[in-house]
Amino acid sequence: MDKKVIYSAVQPSGNLTIGNYLGAIRNWVSMQDEYDCFYAVADMHAITVRQEPSELRRRTLELVALYLACGIDPEKCALYVQSHVPQHAELAWVLNTIAYVGEMSRMTQFKDKSQRHAENINMGLMDYPVLMAADILLYQTQLVPVGADQKQHVEIARDLAIRFNNRYGETFTVPEPLILKSGAKICSLQDPTKKMSKSDENPNASVFLTDDRDTIVRKFKRAVTDSGSEVKFSEDKPGVSNLLSVYCAFRGIAIRDAEREFCGKGYGDLKLAVGETVADALAPVQEEQKRLLSDKKYLSEVLKAGAEKAYRAARRTLSKVYRKVGFYQGE
Repeated sequence: MDKKVIYSAVQPSGNLTIGNYLGAIRNWVSMQDEYDCFYAVADMHAITVRQEPSELRRRTLELVALYLACGIDPEKCALYVQSHVPQHAELAWVLNTIAYVGEMSRMTQFKDKSQRHAENINMGLMDYPVLMAADILLYQTQLVPVGADQKQHVEIARDLAIRFNNRYGETFTVPEPLILKSGAKICSLQDPTKKMSKSDENPNASVFLTDDRDTIVRKFKRAVTDSGSEVKFSEDKPGVSNLLSVYCAFRGIAIRDAEREFCGKGYGDLKLAVGETVADALAPVQEEQKRLLSDKKYLSEVLKAGAEKAYRAARRTLSKVYRKVGFYQGE
């Protein structure tokens, strides 16, 4: 039986947080054997916000090395850079002709980014979801792993696939969101009512995968907690609950087991234990990423092979699309 196709991508803009690791990359690793996976570095999406070109190139390679260090196996999936496969942009243009300005302007991400980057409200920012739909539909993707807060983009991809199929005949697989249960929502260490973000202005709010041991431990020691002193997971203790979520996600244990472990102990004990657990888990990943970055030739080979695999699949879909819309492609 053919494996179901999964597509997922991360932008090489800013450092990735432990939330990105637990919510996305770690899940990608476990999916490699079960699904036919296409994993991309979304550099085309990244330039909707102004980037320093040399930084973008550096972060692209760092992200590829990080994927590999976390356990992504290039033999089991297509690992590639989005801009290396031109069909992403080509399909986005065709999809633009069936996407409506009204639905694009209502997208949550467009509203958020327009507020944060008021000096650079470009067309790419508005068109972002159409390119994302192209990313997904290009590979006849069946499942898109997302957090519950990202379903809107998969909905647009579904709408455009259905709209195209209705107008031109069956062409695209209509994708489904795969809501990831594992890797609980990881919140800001300074405001546990908000999701941890790589773009948070408070440097103590997010723990990055590149943070050294001392920084990780220090950030957890400064984490906001709640009134009282009992280490318990509950709605009225968002700070403590967040710390317990992180601890359990990295230890691979249940919340109730962690609560038992910290029974009779204070918040300080919890913060130190979480910080050390996270630092211990990230140390081998950081070491492997550093080793891989010293071998640019190997990284280039991985990306070339991944792009070739992605190109073959993308070309099949785009040829079909071009034929359906009436583009003359020769005899």
